[in-house]
Amino acid sequence: MSQATIVEVGPRDGLQNETSVTLAQRIALVDALSGTGLSQIEAGSFVSPKWVPQMADADQLFARIQRRPGVRYSALTPNLKGFDAAQQAGVDGVAVFGAASESFSQRNINCSVTESLLRFEPVFAAARAAGLPVRGYVSCVLGCPYEGDIDVAKVADVAESLYQMGCYEISLGDTIGVGTPAKAKAMVKAVAERVPPSALALHFHDTYGQALANVLACLDLGITTFDSAVAGLGGCPYAKGASGNLATEDLLYMLHGLGMDTGVNLGAVIAAGATICRQLNKVPSSKVAQAWLANHEEQPV
Repeated sequence: MSQATIVEVGPRDGLQNETSVTLAQRIALVDALSGTGLSQIEAGSFVSPKWVPQMADADQLFARIQRRPGVRYSALTPNLKGFDAAQQAGVDGVAVFGAASESFSQRNINCSVTESLLRFEPVFAAARAAGLPVRGYVSCVLGCPYEGDIDVAKVADVAESLYQMGCYEISLGDTIGVGTPAKAKAMVKAVAERVPPSALALHFHDTYGQALANVLACLDLGITTFDSAVAGLGGCPYAKGASGNLATEDLLYMLHGLGMDTGVNLGAVIAAGATICRQLNKVPSSKVAQAWLANHEEQPV
């Protein structure tokens, strides 16, 4: 049986748009996800609360979550200040993000793509010294809200740069969810010529309902790591209309249906998603979760 790895980004990417979420709810979500069999959870972000107030108090979150052996609890750290705070909080790994779109980079972090990569050099140096693994995100790999289509060569350039700087894995993000299977496959093929497929992950948003189809299209390219968010929470605060990550529940259902081993309990993930959605007064966007919950009087365990 082939294996697949799920990187759960719900507590960070999923909740960064939820204005009403509390620290206690974020902690409870991480703890619930820790009991599902997930091996990687992006639990928070060490960014300025001025820009993303939903991710404030990340140090308190990491101090209060109930860590389980075998689970890597990571955080997004866009700069050295964020890295230092993350290291002090005891994270197991950090992530940095670049963009394949110049316009997106300028509007998101007020610098060019090249400048953004140069800003990461102190983070990589500090991470090497601390022995912390660094994951790299590339945004807008299949489209940009300002530029439209993105040249796959640009995506490959940024991915290769991050890999050579020291990222153990590069997550390719369809930030606004406009990608379709053929375009997704062409993009991954281009990047895989520069970065080993074993070091690539896919991060598809489901804005246009294409995320699962895109994952399926790329499976035969040797990609076995996928980012997703419980209950399909999230989106990008800088990309209008880009609501909804690929739901972890839907991804698990498909991968399990293909006979792939994830080590994750689908029912436990559904329960975690149902709880946080009740707290946020919303319905899970996961089709699998909706169907399961409608057919079970009690929450799944």
